[in-house]
Amino acid sequence: MDAVSHVSFLTDYGLADGFVAACHGVLLRRGVSALDITHLIDPGDVRRGAAVLAQTVRYLPVQVHLAVVDPGVGTSRRGVVVVTPGGLLVGPDNGLLAPAAAVLGGVTEAYALAARPGVPATFHGRDVFAPAAAELATGTPPRVLGEAVDPRGLVRMPPALARVLPPAEPATELEAEVVMVDRFGNVQLAASGGLLGDVGLVPGGRAEVRFAAGRDREAGDGRRPMVIPVGVTFGSVEPGELVLYVDSAGMAAFAVRDGHAAERLGLVPGDVVTVSPC
Repeated sequence: MDAVSHVSFLTDYGLADGFVAACHGVLLRRGVSALDITHLIDPGDVRRGAAVLAQTVRYLPVQVHLAVVDPGVGTSRRGVVVVTPGGLLVGPDNGLLAPAAAVLGGVTEAYALAARPGVPATFHGRDVFAPAAAELATGTPPRVLGEAVDPRGLVRMPPALARVLPPAEPATELEAEVVMVDRFGNVQLAASGGLLGDVGLVPGGRAEVRFAAGRDREAGDGRRPMVIPVGVTFGSVEPGELVLYVDSAGMAAFAVRDGHAAERLGLVPGDVVTVSPC
């Protein structure tokens, strides 16, 4: 990849401390600036970081993408450079980078970042990943930074649940896991908007929503099925009403117009819902 003037940057570092600024400084000392995606991923939430990264990189220039959500920092987990047709990804090999790599055309090469003597064990964003991203951005080939590794060995998280039932046509319901809740309270599911259409859920219709146990829930939590409209956007319903729609990332989602859908529905990432026409 040719030299570029900046890298994209995503972390769970927050904004209350100097962690982000320190990484910016490492980049700037090498003549590279950062395009911040977000630094407000919940601490250690690799799944959320991976989803946000994957849903953002498609809109960014071909460049280096630096991502650090790294609860395993200082352990045997390796740092990697991932090469794709749409750019380079730098960060921990813990599943964070794999979805974005798929969006950028798939992994063509991967390199394990070489160990650097004397590097502190707890801030690899500053001491390992930012320096590597800066070198890549200024034209250093990935192979210079470490040993080639088999792309098939990169860590990938289990895919979030999204399936139509029954598996054979005609499908009558969609079962999907909650992937994330944004700051507006909108609830994004792991199912693409196309799967809504596959089960007959289109704007103007109505959906029955049933709740199941998720990763962090016990079964039988008492939530009853709900019937809500299927719309195009928040304005498809009156203020305070729920709507099932396809969000800006092309994913099935719940929202409350002028309200907080996650609180209304009692949903958190990892929960599972089933939706069907009614």
